[in-house]
Amino acid sequence: MALVIEKDVLEPTVTDRRNLVGLGREELGRALAGLGLPAFRARQVWHWIYHHGVRDFDTMTTLAKPVRALLAEHFTIARPAIAAEQNSVDGTRKWLLRYADGKEAETVFIPEEDRGALCVSAQVGCTLNCAFCHTGTQAWVRNLDAAEIVGQLLIARDSCGEWPSPQDVRLLSNIVMMGMGEPLYNYDNVAKALGIIVDREGIAISRRRITLSTAGVVPMIRRVGAELGVKLAISLHAVTDELRDVLVPLNRRYPIAELLAACRDYPGASNARRITFEYVMLKGINDSPADAHALVRLLDGIPAKVNLIPFNPWPGAPYECSTGAAIARFAAIVNDAGYSAPVRTPRGRDILAACGQLKSASERERKTRPA
Repeated sequence: MALVIEKDVLEPTVTDRRNLVGLGREELGRALAGLGLPAFRARQVWHWIYHHGVRDFDTMTTLAKPVRALLAEHFTIARPAIAAEQNSVDGTRKWLLRYADGKEAETVFIPEEDRGALCVSAQVGCTLNCAFCHTGTQAWVRNLDAAEIVGQLLIARDSCGEWPSPQDVRLLSNIVMMGMGEPLYNYDNVAKALGIIVDREGIAISRRRITLSTAGVVPMIRRVGAELGVKLAISLHAVTDELRDVLVPLNRRYPIAELLAACRDYPGASNARRITFEYVMLKGINDSPADAHALVRLLDGIPAKVNLIPFNPWPGAPYECSTGAAIARFAAIVNDAGYSAPVRTPRGRDILAACGQLKSASERERKTRPA
């Protein structure tokens, strides 16, 4: 039986102190220099926040007490509040996080025996309206800033007890930008957050262990490869524009041919760093042998693997999951063509934490939706 832990969340205290979480190295240095502190203090503070995971300045024992008091007077080390925590029967953990303005987003930790992946959100709600996705039924509210993105990882590390940052084996080993929202419609904040996450003197998660998933914001894809150097995943889900226009409405702006051309040009793509194509299995919609053969033809020339995702139901969902036989038949066709096509094992379904099930109750703000 799934365990749900509701949290008593106090409304955020209004403060003019600046949060140091989410600041890049140079920003942090400038902030501390404004108090007359030398550059080496910024390196120390960075190490305490991101390597040791401290939550207050008194813990920074390599700093003199007057320096700690000065920092506490002007700054905070703030994490998001945990509004609710849910633990699945399979070990998956989901947190509903509440930010300073009261808006909420979800993040999910999926543990394996000796490692685990954190599914990180980039937005409150989503700019897209993918028909099979629960998040897509929630209107876009706003982008998350770098502190709010990094804060998800800090919360998960707190829960796993992985401070200081492990150098070798770690339970929280991978990051997947596959939570709520479209990361490439929040590129600057996502890029800034990932820069903090990969820094070797802090959280220190390798770029090779970070995967960014996009529904296909074509103009931004090359930039991801050139500037971030992380693994790329594409939410494909259909082999014709006619169907993908329905399942992934972004396809009307960037159709399949344009999307796959961007994938062929993705910097660093190789057999060692294949692009992952995510394909949700929908009964009677996209799961036929003809669809599988068409997918193989589309991927010709792209270093690729295909993640087949059994559809994860949610209240009011208009689709059903493909049968086990249909999924196996589809996988065999793709595998026989030389592409790896693992079937993703659903995790956290009982707490609506599986792929496509995330959603919060935040309401849309009255402002222009991003282009």
